[in-house]
Amino acid sequence: MRWPFALAPIRHTPRTRGTPARLSFGMTLVALLALTLAACGGSGSPGASAAPKGTVNVAYAGSLVNLMEHKIGPAFQAATGYTYQGKGAGSTALATQIKGKLIQPDVFISASAGAYTPLMGAANGNIVSWYLSFSSTQMVIGYSPHSQFASQLQAAASGSTPWYTVLETPGLRLGRTDPTLDPKGVNTLYTMKLAEIYYAQPGLSQKILGAPENTAQIFPEEDLVARLSSGQLDAGFFYLNEVKDASLPYVTLPAQINLGDPSQASYYAQATYTDAKGATSTANPVLYSLTIPSTVKNEAGAVAFVQYLLGSSGQGFLTADGIMPITLKFTGDASKVPAGLSQFIKP
Repeated sequence: MRWPFALAPIRHTPRTRGTPARLSFGMTLVALLALTLAACGGSGSPGASAAPKGTVNVAYAGSLVNLMEHKIGPAFQAATGYTYQGKGAGSTALATQIKGKLIQPDVFISASAGAYTPLMGAANGNIVSWYLSFSSTQMVIGYSPHSQFASQLQAAASGSTPWYTVLETPGLRLGRTDPTLDPKGVNTLYTMKLAEIYYAQPGLSQKILGAPENTAQIFPEEDLVARLSSGQLDAGFFYLNEVKDASLPYVTLPAQINLGDPSQASYYAQATYTDAKGATSTANPVLYSLTIPSTVKNEAGAVAFVQYLLGSSGQGFLTADGIMPITLKFTGDASKVPAGLSQFIKP
């Protein structure tokens, strides 16, 4: 070991009573040894723990962009010492990127459990073997306070005008997300199909949305709120947390069609969607869930992030944004869950 400092020449000094030379020299050696250990990083305590290190990469549903980037992410970083890095996009699109090895997040948060399906099983490399549903939200219609239709939309929000008649108004610019890339895009279709049933209005979805993949209405999930805020759109289909987070006015929808009430699951199941490939899916309550993929690079950081998100601080941020807590629901292989998260796995 190279000494991290230079030893000063030893000068012989006369002995003083009560201070033997050997004792003085021994004390000097002890002091030098302590300094050396400190310089080399040794603590002398086998129980000392290493400080958090590294970046935690979190891929999350685009409906959480502002919440994750400006609230939860920075708070987690300040509280734990890990470096947070996030990526928001449609959950389905993120799953495709993960499967194609374009991204390798440590944590993947989705607004639909269906986004995990392409990553599960041996045929898909067992990238995902479990997930934990932790909160719910609901579909709403957000609108721009600067829209020329704002007064009509405000009337709909107060219940004095049917919201669907306002959305049928010629010239109103309506935005939604792509059902092929984002679960919210599919949930928008479910909401409109349920509205047809609830209001006994056959053909209502076609009147308002046009074709399921009507490109005139479809925008990236991570951009939709910004487009509404800037006045590029008059109204759009959002999750409640998105409009609350952006302080935008919105129209609430009945529980029978807003996909936000888990007790209405059997009613929601009346709505289905068949994509261009012929695959049919059924409506379910909107639940946010998370997983740590098997391709995780920083497992300790991933565990710390999940612990923070599901702890009191993380839940406080979620609730304030209109994302409601639910009884944790675990799905998958419990043996693949890191030990640090065992407290969240209920039998």
